[in-house]
Amino acid sequence: MEGFGPLAVQRPISVLLVEDDPGDTLMIREVLETHAPGTDVAAVGDGVDALRYLRKQGEFAGRRRPDLVLLDLNMPRKDGREVLAEVKADDDLCSIPIVVLTTSESAQDILRSYQLQANAYVTKPADFDDFTRVVRAIERFFGQVVQLPRLN
Repeated sequence: MEGFGPLAVQRPISVLLVEDDPGDTLMIREVLETHAPGTDVAAVGDGVDALRYLRKQGEFAGRRRPDLVLLDLNMPRKDGREVLAEVKADDDLCSIPIVVLTTSESAQDILRSYQLQANAYVTKPADFDDFTRVVRAIERFFGQVVQLPRLN
């Protein structure tokens, strides 16, 4: 799956990465910035800050609305399920695509994420090369194939 043929239109996207593991944050940021130049990647470490970022509150006032959220499930203060439920229930935020990117392979987590209207559920591979391929595939799909709402 190298490209998407003549339909592919490269455009930089803005990504909010909600991830409490600094190593995963670094890897995801590096993959996006290396393989999708121009991609704006903001990262927060928990669900409370994710919601504050999306609502442009406090130190996040004036931040660009992300085109895509990559959301871990298991985080401190407010987990990904709670974030997903709040975002999808908020008329101002519900159109932002959310990809759950987590280590969990639990059938219950997968079902619950889709019930909460996740746009995709991706299990993080343990292997670095596979992890890189997964992140690149997510970026290619949302950055080159689909049409995203452009709101701020």
